Amino acid sequence: MTDRNKRTVGKALLTALTVLIFVQTVGAAKGPVKVFILAGQSNMEGQGKIKSDPRRNEGKGTLEYLVKDRATAKRFGHLTDNDGKWVVRDDVWIWYLDRKGGLTVGYGAKSDRIGPELQFGHLMGEHFDNQVLLIKTAWGGKSLAKDFRPPSSGGEVGPYYTEMLKHIKDVLKNLKAHFPDYDGQGYEISGFGWHQGWNDGCSMPPTMEYEANLANFIRDVRKALGVKDLPFVIANSGFAGWEQKIDRRLKIMEAQLAVTKYEEFKDTAACVETRDYYRPAEVSPSGQRYHWNLNAETYFLIGDGMGRAMKKLIQKQTHPHLAKHPKKTTQKQGRLPVSSAGAWQPFRRSRKGWLMRWGTIPLLRCAAQKDATHFRLNTCKFKRATQNG
Repeated sequence: MTDRNKRTVGKALLTALTVLIFVQTVGAAKGPVKVFILAGQSNMEGQGKIKSDPRRNEGKGTLEYLVKDRATAKRFGHLTDNDGKWVVRDDVWIWYLDRKGGLTVGYGAKSDRIGPELQFGHLMGEHFDNQVLLIKTAWGGKSLAKDFRPPSSGGEVGPYYTEMLKHIKDVLKNLKAHFPDYDGQGYEISGFGWHQGWNDGCSMPPTMEYEANLANFIRDVRKALGVKDLPFVIANSGFAGWEQKIDRRLKIMEAQLAVTKYEEFKDTAACVETRDYYRPAEVSPSGQRYHWNLNAETYFLIGDGMGRAMKKLIQKQTHPHLAKHPKKTTQKQGRLPVSSAGAWQPFRRSRKGWLMRWGTIPLLRCAAQKDATHFRLNTCKFKRATQNG
């Protein structure tokens, strides 16, 4: 084949791929919005500091420090674009009380903080081709025994249990008003994340009833939202790390794990161990242990742990035969899949941009846009088949 013919065939294939990408992308966008609820008290609100203050431990533990420090920059690199600005994801929306928009930093307790929502949302956005929506309903200083008390626990229903459901239903009823880009494709409530426990662990009576209240909470939330086996992920109350010795705090964590072992919650609930994510005050913006020392890495890791656990629960529901043998991947799923059938492999991000494969053979590489979530079509080049791509 002459060089001219090769170029002609290459252009034809690129054109065909472009059309296929467009069709697949439009089709994916028409799927239902995947909705995830994030609820709890102040640590679900999120206290991770964004802005670096050199006067406090040289800025260690802040998000700005983490994206620039050589030791952590690679892990946190997806949070900024090529100009160093915070990435705003248009494929992941977030609603948090009086704030809403594309997922980015600043959706913590204050606009200068992050919570678990940041990395959790990134993982869900990478996992689904559908639009993703996070509805965050969290308030500081609230207990499960009183404030979030579920109906099945008896007594007066917690005012914040009622408020939480009110917000969720209002957002879902008025999606177009909250998010003008919503085009009526419908929604699916796909998962629930819970990070709470400080207030209940302040005295023994609510500590001792925490397990029963949490089990009732899961049952009642599922019933109220009309999703029988709604995936439910609990991030345990691991502040203070493995040095925690207070019996009430330890019992809260025992209860959080115990509930996920109930037969009725098998493969639909999971508990994330967070004590490994604790960072001491010496490498944090604060010494406030019950708020994880305001360490942004900790909140990032909690969101990461919750997101990974959520993906596993979803996989068990959609592909039960894969539950014991999940597919191992080393690259992040891209936003523009070509096809998931046969030997075609979706576009996946690599260090040099976007890469599409046929089986194990790299076919097409495209440079990433500055926002790192799209590629530039005029940069796409066919790859020679090599062993490592």
